[in-house]
Amino acid sequence: MTAPRVEVDLDAIEDNTRVLVDRLATRGIRVTAVTKAALGSPAVAAAMLRGGATGLGDSRVENLARLDAAGLVAARTLIRSPMISQVDAVVRHASTSLNTETSVLEALSQASSRLGTTHAVVLMVELGDLREGVLPADLVALARYVLDLPGLHLAGVGTNLACQHGVVPDQAKMDELSGLATDVEAATGVTLSVVSGGNSANLGWALSTTDAGRIDELRLGEAILLGLDPLTRMPVPGLRTDAVTVAAELIERQTKPARPWGDRAQAAFGEPPDRRPPGSVNHGVLALGRQDVDPDGLVPPPGVAVLGMSSDHLVVDLGDHGAVVGDELAFGVGYGGLLRAMTSPFVAILERHTTRV
Repeated sequence: MTAPRVEVDLDAIEDNTRVLVDRLATRGIRVTAVTKAALGSPAVAAAMLRGGATGLGDSRVENLARLDAAGLVAARTLIRSPMISQVDAVVRHASTSLNTETSVLEALSQASSRLGTTHAVVLMVELGDLREGVLPADLVALARYVLDLPGLHLAGVGTNLACQHGVVPDQAKMDELSGLATDVEAATGVTLSVVSGGNSANLGWALSTTDAGRIDELRLGEAILLGLDPLTRMPVPGLRTDAVTVAAELIERQTKPARPWGDRAQAAFGEPPDRRPPGSVNHGVLALGRQDVDPDGLVPPPGVAVLGMSSDHLVVDLGDHGAVVGDELAFGVGYGGLLRAMTSPFVAILERHTTRV
């Protein structure tokens, strides 16, 4: 089997989706499952839909087109504000998009009119994380602007937190978004069908709150794929953390001194790692590098420690692990690692069912 590779357990993806869908349903919140870390994989998307997700979201139009071509029957949302250069493709392949700019909305309106369709719009509001979103004071005016554009439907409002500056999506932030949704409805006379509270970082709030207010949707990717809370990188209770692994082949095993010797300067990627104990180690080298995966978040097998990574080599202390050259080791992976591994041309992708046919 080709290595390195990402192995995706589709049954674990389905299970994680179902657990989250069921828990959030008790709070009146539905799940839009985000496929961007899986490169818009139709197999992963289908597993998410089997688990009860009501729609699919992705940040790349190309991935939405892939889902469209696969014939998956589900609402598709572009979760990054559309590029004007891609509005025709957005209207063709996404039923909804998240928006902040009047010029983009005008272009979407023109594209929808040309294609004889109606495109749904969710307006994003800035609540402190300083990524995308209009300021709260400008939201009502932007909503009114959308209502005057042919070919567009004002579906709702939303926000995104935690991604840029780690601002926590807590009860106060969600109450603010709920209030803004009510303000938009009062000012426009439109009933909003979407109040999108955010991403996987919202789970701590959503699974503990007794009052979700107007929040009726979350856009979940990391929690489904990895079973982790992005705010803490800790497992979410009840979710599987083994849905995605990265396999790499051992290409060298030697007993070596633990510490480097000789005059030292910058390593290939800046300051050299300083994680080596004194003495000697069962020094292992795997054919896996930064060109394949982000080293942050790599979780080695029990008894194995990551010592460093260059562009092409992962160096580990094998400890008492019995692997020999030619064997494969499986690593858990964080969100950044998953993103890079799924998009590297040097990493194979194996999607499979492990518990169900």
